Amino acid sequence: MHAIDNAPDTAGLVPLAAEIIQFIQETPSIFTLRLRFTDPAAHAAYRFAPGQFNMLYLPGVGEVPISIVSDPQDEHLYDHTIRAVGRVTHALANLREGSRIGVRGPFGRGWPLTEAQGRDVVIVTGGLGCAPVVSVINYILKRRAQFGHLTIMQGVRHADDLIWRERYEAWAELPDTQVLLAASDGSPIWPWHVGHVPDLFDQARLTPGVSLVMMCGPEGMMRAASGDLIARGIPERDLWMSMERNMHCGMGLCGHCQMGPKFVCQDGPVFNYPEIKALLARKGV
Repeated sequence: MHAIDNAPDTAGLVPLAAEIIQFIQETPSIFTLRLRFTDPAAHAAYRFAPGQFNMLYLPGVGEVPISIVSDPQDEHLYDHTIRAVGRVTHALANLREGSRIGVRGPFGRGWPLTEAQGRDVVIVTGGLGCAPVVSVINYILKRRAQFGHLTIMQGVRHADDLIWRERYEAWAELPDTQVLLAASDGSPIWPWHVGHVPDLFDQARLTPGVSLVMMCGPEGMMRAASGDLIARGIPERDLWMSMERNMHCGMGLCGHCQMGPKFVCQDGPVFNYPEIKALLARKGV
């Protein structure tokens, strides 16, 4: 494997070397890489917003876009939670503490935290869609007085797919915070709802004009959830979603993540619903 040098970056083109400080196996197929840039100056200068992503590069294997799940004010380590589903992610899953990878970024537009201040925040996620919003949850909880009621909704396909169970249980104990969990395929010891995320809306605190909704997960789930929320009176402008498309470069150059006239890696990955509602209903866009 070739070494990764700390070469000068040029508009995000050159990966910077980062060391894996901790490898956390969340589930048999999901893991977290806790990273630190090897160049102290690069580490000190690095900044990101919740909802942005990095391109993680493994020499000789390839590159993959991964959301940053850390709090943006944590200047010590940067976490990326990954599901091993392809060639690059399976190779990353075989790394351990002390290994080095390349990092480009951050890229994209993050969550609308300025717009969310003073309002109730409803987070709706499916599958590993929880990863891109973990930084938002941490951000809100560390600045609790700036936000209203927090509702965290997470749906998984199988009960065993729920990662960070301890976090959800801890969040549920916090004041002015509601946690609602669902699994399409529950288990005999699954204590929460068996079904889909939209089934939980009847239990959620949804106040039109007050609640701001952030969604991430499978596109079909977000499309269905959006329709349900709009029918419940939530204005379209208060719906935000993080799109998952095939991002190769992170810079709007390769065109792989083009969605109509937009590039998910640059114009998103977080979009306001009115920006993309016409594109969600069109196959092949």
